[in-house]
Amino acid sequence: MGSADAAYVGSSTDSVLQLMQMEKKNHLPQGFVYLDEVIPTAQYEIRYYGDNNFVGRRIDGYKVPLAIFSRTAATALKAVSEDLANKGYILKIYDAYRPQTAVNHFVRWSQNTVDTKMKQQYYPRLDKRNLFKLGFIAKKSGHSRGSTIDLTIVNKETGAEVDMGSPFDFFGDISYYNTSLINKTQKANRAILKEAMVKQGFKPYSKEWWHFTLIKEPYPKQYFDFKVE
Repeated sequence: MGSADAAYVGSSTDSVLQLMQMEKKNHLPQGFVYLDEVIPTAQYEIRYYGDNNFVGRRIDGYKVPLAIFSRTAATALKAVSEDLANKGYILKIYDAYRPQTAVNHFVRWSQNTVDTKMKQQYYPRLDKRNLFKLGFIAKKSGHSRGSTIDLTIVNKETGAEVDMGSPFDFFGDISYYNTSLINKTQKANRAILKEAMVKQGFKPYSKEWWHFTLIKEPYPKQYFDFKVE
């Protein structure tokens, strides 16, 4: 296990941030930033760097547990963070910019019908071959344009994730924003996140409560493939 793995698995947010400072590359493409430099108060659990994701292993293109975002979107997200902090919440980031290489990994995984390692945890009622058709994954992801993010909120006082009714990246109706399968408290929690994001110019995705895209994204037709490092 390398230093990045050791810091990512079961470590505090502070130690992960120290890792980020040590292992970052200094030359991101113009217009991109490391989110922890813009929003140091957020928590970062980059799921595709580790194995706690629907594939069950690290995804191609993720070299370190970092969140990279377009500078324009990062500025808007900082305003979201400040707004939510006043209400007792901090952001928790699961994924931001995603290389096309990673998306290609998802495509290959979906075609391997034998690999159902994470089915019970992430897609218990679905055939993995249908995840693209159902809109849970895309062969061209908005994440690769650099202004789409997956996130939730954490109670600042308790340090616990807010109950959203379904976990991040769970493929099923319960993850739809307007599902009838969750209770009033869970609906209210989803609304807190959505309203804060929409206020700063982000557009929600109806099938994933955690997924938002900056409406005025700076690269609306450009898909990037630089590594997360």
